[in-house]
Amino acid sequence: MLGKYFKKTVFRKERAADGVVPEAPQGILKKCNACKAAIFTEDVKRNCYICPKCGNYFRIHAYRRLELILDEGSFEEWDKGMTAGNPLEFPGYEEKVKALQEKTGLTEAVVTGKGRINGLETVIGVCDGRFLMASMGEAVGEKITRAVERATKLALPVVLFACSGGARMQEGIVSLMQMAKTSAALKRHSDAGLLYVSVLTDPTTGGVTASWAMLGDVILAEPHALIGFAGPRVIEQTIGQKLPKGFQRAEFLLEHGFVDRILPRDGAKEVLAEILRMHAKGKNTEVFTSRADSGKSNGNVTSAAQVEEKRSAWDSVQKARKKDRPVGGDYIQKMFPDFIEFHGDRLFGDDPAIIGGIASFEGMPVTVIAEAKGADTKENIRRNFGMPSPEGYRKALRLMKQAEKFHRPVICLVDTPGAFCGMEAEERGQGEAIARNLYEMSALKTPVLSIVISEGGSGGALALAVADEVWMMQNAVYSILSPEGFASILWKDGKRAPEAAEVMKLTAEDLKELGIIEEILEEPEVFTVETLGTVCETIKGKLRGFLKQYTETDTEKLVEKRYQRFRKM
Repeated sequence: MLGKYFKKTVFRKERAADGVVPEAPQGILKKCNACKAAIFTEDVKRNCYICPKCGNYFRIHAYRRLELILDEGSFEEWDKGMTAGNPLEFPGYEEKVKALQEKTGLTEAVVTGKGRINGLETVIGVCDGRFLMASMGEAVGEKITRAVERATKLALPVVLFACSGGARMQEGIVSLMQMAKTSAALKRHSDAGLLYVSVLTDPTTGGVTASWAMLGDVILAEPHALIGFAGPRVIEQTIGQKLPKGFQRAEFLLEHGFVDRILPRDGAKEVLAEILRMHAKGKNTEVFTSRADSGKSNGNVTSAAQVEEKRSAWDSVQKARKKDRPVGGDYIQKMFPDFIEFHGDRLFGDDPAIIGGIASFEGMPVTVIAEAKGADTKENIRRNFGMPSPEGYRKALRLMKQAEKFHRPVICLVDTPGAFCGMEAEERGQGEAIARNLYEMSALKTPVLSIVISEGGSGGALALAVADEVWMMQNAVYSILSPEGFASILWKDGKRAPEAAEVMKLTAEDLKELGIIEEILEEPEVFTVETLGTVCETIKGKLRGFLKQYTETDTEKLVEKRYQRFRKM
C-alpha cells in the first residue's frame, strides 16, 4: 500500500449492455499526485515507485527503500526497539508517537543496520517520512550516531538516506543537540578514513540538512527532491516574495555546487555499488608489478627525424589550439571508462570548465580531474573555453582532499588558456582559489600526476600542476601567459606573438631541458579523437610505472620529494 501518497481512485458504476460494470477492487488503481493520471499500483511498484505516466517520484517507506537498494536477505537491523522519550513533557506527544508506531509498524523515524549492495558490505540508514515527517528527535539522532559509531569500529562505509522535516519541535533543545551529536560521530568516522555517502530525498530540510545530510564525502540527490534549510513557505513569508520555480530542488543544489550528482532511483543501486567498489578497503598495486617495466620513463620519446626537424614554438602553439585536438573529456572516456563525475565546490557553484570524479585504473581507484574546453562551439561556451572560475579550482581541491583521505592517486589533465579573469571571478576570489590549490597540493599526502595535454596557461594551469611529476604531450605548450600577452606586455605589439613563443621556451622539449617536466608523450602527426586511442595506450603504459613507483613511496618521503622538486626550480 502506498498510503496517503496516492489518492484513492475507483471506477464509477456505469450502465453497460449486460448490466452494471463492477468497481475495480480497492487498491488496484491509484491517482498520481503530480499528473493526476489513474495508474496501477503494481506498475508503480515495479517502476521503483515512480509514476509510469509522468516520472513523478513518490515517497517510499524505509523498508521498501531497503528492498530496492540492498541484496536480498542481507539486511541486519540495529536498535529496532529504540523509541523517543518526552524530555519537554510536551502534552500529547507520547500518545502521538504510540499511535504512529501502531499505524506504521515503526518504533521511530529511521531504520538503521548493516547490509550488502551488490555484495559490498555497508552500514545503512533510511528515514521514513510517515513518522512525524521523519523529524529528528533524540531517538533518531541516537540511532544514526550508534550506526555511525559501529561502522567506524567495523571499518565500514555508511550510506544514509535523508528525508526529514527537520528538528522535532516536541523535543525542543534536545532535538537541536542531535545535530551536533550526529555530526561529531561522522567526523570521527571520516578521520578513520572511511566513506560516507549521503542520499537526499524529498524532502530534506531544517536541522537534518544543517547536519548529517550535508556532510557526505559524496552527496547524491533524487531528481526534483526538495532540499533546504528553511522551507519555501518560511522563506516566502520572511522576504515577502514568491520564490522562482525550481528553487531548493535537487537540480538547483547541483547547479550551485552542493550536490555531487543527481541519482535516478531506478539506477541507484548500481551507482552506489560503483562508489562503494571504488572506495573498498584492501586495494593493492600488484596489478602494476608485472607491467612496471613498460611504464618506466625512457626520456625523450620523439623519433630521430622529429629531433632533426624540430618544429617552431609557434607551430606548437597553433597545434595545441587546434579545434579538432582531443580535449580532457576525450582522454577520460578512453582511459577511464568507469569514470563517475562529481560536481560542485560545496561553497557556491559547479564550474563546467573543470571535470572531476573517481574512476579505476586496472583495479586501482584514482581521482581524475580535467580542465575542459569542450569539443564544439556550444560546449566551448558552456565550459567557458576551459577557463576555470574560483569554484572550479575549489571543486578540484575538494576532490583532491577527498583523494588524500582515501589514499587515491590524483591524475590531472591540464588544458587551459588561463584562469577566467572576469569581474565575477575576482569578486569570488580567483587569486585566493588558485593560491589555495598551490598551498594544499604541495603537501597532499597522495601521489599526484599532471599531464599538460594542450595549453598550460599561467596560474590557471599551475593550479592543477603542483605534482610529483608533470608530463606534456609533444605539441602541448606551458607558459607564464599567452605569446600574444607576452608580446603585448614586453614589446607593446601583440603581432610579435610568434617571436615571443620562441623566446618564452614554452614547448615540451624546452621545458624538459629546463627540468620543469619529466616526460614528453609522443603524438601522431594528425592528432584527433580518432587517433587518440594509440596515444592513450602509451600513456597507460607509463601510468602503470608511475603508480607503482609513487604508491609504494612512504608518504613523508613523497611529500618531501615533491617539495624538493619545486624547491630547486
